[in-house]
Amino acid sequence: MKKQFNRRDFLKLASLLPLGMAAPRLFQTVQQGQAKNVLVIVFDAWSAYNISLYGYERDTTPNINRLAQRAIRYHNHYAGGDYTTPGTATLLTGVLPWKHRAMLANEEVDEYYTSRNLFSALPNHYRIAYTHNNWANTFLKQFIHDLDEYIATEKLMLASYDNIIKSLFRNDEDLASVGWARNMKISEEGYSYSLLLSHLYEDLQKKKVENLLDLFPRGLPTTGSDNGFLVEQAVGHITARLQAISQPFAGYFHFLPPHYPYHTSKEFTDTFLHDKYKPIEKPVDIFGTHGNKNYPLKRRIYDEYILYCDQEFGRLYNTLEKSGLLDNTYVVLTSDHGESFERGLIAHNIDALYQPVIRIPLMVFEPGRTEGMDVYDNTSAVDIVPTLAHITGASSPDWTEGVVLPPFSTETPDRNINIVRGYHLKDGHDPLTIASLIQVRENYKLHYYYGYDETPGDGVVRLFDVKADPEEMNDLAKVKPETVAEMLSELKAMLKEADAPYRKS
Repeated sequence: MKKQFNRRDFLKLASLLPLGMAAPRLFQTVQQGQAKNVLVIVFDAWSAYNISLYGYERDTTPNINRLAQRAIRYHNHYAGGDYTTPGTATLLTGVLPWKHRAMLANEEVDEYYTSRNLFSALPNHYRIAYTHNNWANTFLKQFIHDLDEYIATEKLMLASYDNIIKSLFRNDEDLASVGWARNMKISEEGYSYSLLLSHLYEDLQKKKVENLLDLFPRGLPTTGSDNGFLVEQAVGHITARLQAISQPFAGYFHFLPPHYPYHTSKEFTDTFLHDKYKPIEKPVDIFGTHGNKNYPLKRRIYDEYILYCDQEFGRLYNTLEKSGLLDNTYVVLTSDHGESFERGLIAHNIDALYQPVIRIPLMVFEPGRTEGMDVYDNTSAVDIVPTLAHITGASSPDWTEGVVLPPFSTETPDRNINIVRGYHLKDGHDPLTIASLIQVRENYKLHYYYGYDETPGDGVVRLFDVKADPEEMNDLAKVKPETVAEMLSELKAMLKEADAPYRKS
């Protein structure tokens, strides 16, 4: 029997047509009055701690501050984990790392969640996604059967001779890439397997991008294993695609900045060089290194990189607003995790989970909203999937640990927020014998670290009142033992339940 040409077939065909063709616009007319579009924008390693909208002394987000006057602003929003793999997996599945089990670097989520994700939760939308981040791209590939349009990472990277590897060794790309990098690329320490080939390669690559180097004095934005990228290029491509594809659409776009290396543009280089900002001095943590414990230089160039993100989000937003798309589109602006420059704890993927590395921005730009709204409830990355399903009229996903965010739900759930780091594993499907766990209940935040050399015996427990003490300087664990006992008991019970399928009998 001949297969019937259905709506999904039409959408996929339409996405391949030139941008000027009328078919997508014609189909958009048919779609009017149906579900709203949703657009999720992620800036990687973006801490709420360093955003002026949330009270940071440096004006790092002037464009977002202006636009957010019409947004719903979430002030106490938490990532699911402390670096790309667990943080992004939580955002995309609606469950915490102890359930999706993507806790090791570049690991996939458990097979159960392959068909339970943000994209499968919006089956009636045209689903399109892109990321600069190769580890986040692992999930897009894992969920590709739920995408109508997958944009390969290299498509929006600058031209590179590295692409020969992808062309010649499609079936062995990982192994070939390792060999290519070892022989052709010079490491940060100045070494490579072949000095002759690597220097020849470096000269050829520079010629490809030499006209851009003056625009980025610290180097082009890069993941560290590519020839670089421009957020402007990605924004231009994405805004063009969104104006061409059918509605309703669901877009997920995950940009690498302000992730390390902090290569901001010329316009923002040294913006904060002579300002008077001085971060609070904090003692070195038990997991911290004993160098410059507050890293003022790295904090400054990170803050200057945020300015670049702020500019490009403003450009993306303004382009879509002028096109009229935002009249029918929810825009969600957030991150996968934060960044730390204190207590000897640099960047992310660190064992101690203080606020800068797990408290992240969340803003929702609602179509038709003209006045801003501040939400101070504790919210989590697990809430994104159920909220987007709710506001678009899709079926409520029954697998998530999240809830519908206020004000889209009038119910105030009686729950705590949890964050999970189980990095020190042989396999993500092992029980968490070494872990960092956080629980946030109202204004209290419990830290629980166990299994590390630095935390012998029963582990280390800390308690902070993050409302009265947002810098987490005053440990209340000994002052409020009843609160500690109650929160720790619940946390351990949830951990035991999550680990149960992976414990050997």
